[in-house]
Amino acid sequence: QIQLVESGGDSVQAGGSLKLSCTVSAYTTISACMGWFRQAPGKEREGVAGIDTIRSTSYADSVKGRFTISLDNAKNTLYLQMNSLKPEDTAMYYCAAGGACYGGSVYSFPNLFKYWGQGTQVTVSS
Repeated sequence: QIQLVESGGDSVQAGGSLKLSCTVSAYTTISACMGWFRQAPGKEREGVAGIDTIRSTSYADSVKGRFTISLDNAKNTLYLQMNSLKPEDTAMYYCAAGGACYGGSVYSFPNLFKYWGQGTQVTVSS
């Protein structure tokens, strides 16, 4: 059974950093399309960052320059390094995986992702 399990969420002060992890089981991340999404209370889910099959990365404008997505195929683990956190980054963060995808802002297309984790909560206080 394919499972994505996120971890690393926490409560931090504005300006702080967190690193989220997403461990994937029963599914190889090699050539997979991977992404991070978030949803704040009362708001729609939004794409945060994505990494395509040739390992090109893309970011939402709201996080560009502060967040970094990376993938360790040997560990089947996706990461999201989050720096300079702001209160508006507060949300439940989800990782997602799908088949091969190429180019563009893959985080903008949630339909590319077939498998989703349960989420990890990030809370940033001012």
